[in-house]
Amino acid sequence: MAVSRESSADAPATGNPQGVVHEKFGGLWDGFLLFEAEEVKHMDNKNLDSILDRAISNEVEAHRFYMDLIERVEDREAKDTLLFLAREEEKHREYLTRYRNGLFTADTLGLDRPINDEIAEYLDKPDIQKDMTSKDIYLVAANRELNSYHFYLRLAEIHPAGEVKELLTRMATEELKHKEKMEYLYANTAFPQTAGG
Repeated sequence: MAVSRESSADAPATGNPQGVVHEKFGGLWDGFLLFEAEEVKHMDNKNLDSILDRAISNEVEAHRFYMDLIERVEDREAKDTLLFLAREEEKHREYLTRYRNGLFTADTLGLDRPINDEIAEYLDKPDIQKDMTSKDIYLVAANRELNSYHFYLRLAEIHPAGEVKELLTRMATEELKHKEKMEYLYANTAFPQTAGG
């Protein structure tokens, strides 16, 4: 995974602080905020609102990432899948916003444990370009969801047991579910079933 530090002048106007590490795919920002080790150490000092603001910002970036990616692909099925993911990220943003506003508690998300085939962990992430194959689009999306999973998981790990940790763990699980779906689509596209079995 190629990660480069970009100045705020190069970053999209999303309110991300200067110096935050971004991953860039051929001119398209994936919007995931990776953390420097020092930043994670100090994150436990942040209050709930700033954590939720950061998470909401990530969901907005994820939505934007998928909507931008839709414009770069031709395959109708892949476009539909990316639109599904964009809508899921919008639901996450709405959930986090409602939670921040006190409209419900962290336990309102289900906690089914997804299957993690770890396809994204072992395959190289393709470069984003026009006319990508469906399997490459699904692999890019699986990697994006893996990054989001790690974002929430890292935040959950630095919090003591309680409602905040539970919320962050549930959000990590939601992102892992998306990764599972993308890896399923990748596997079925990259290795289609033949008439012989």
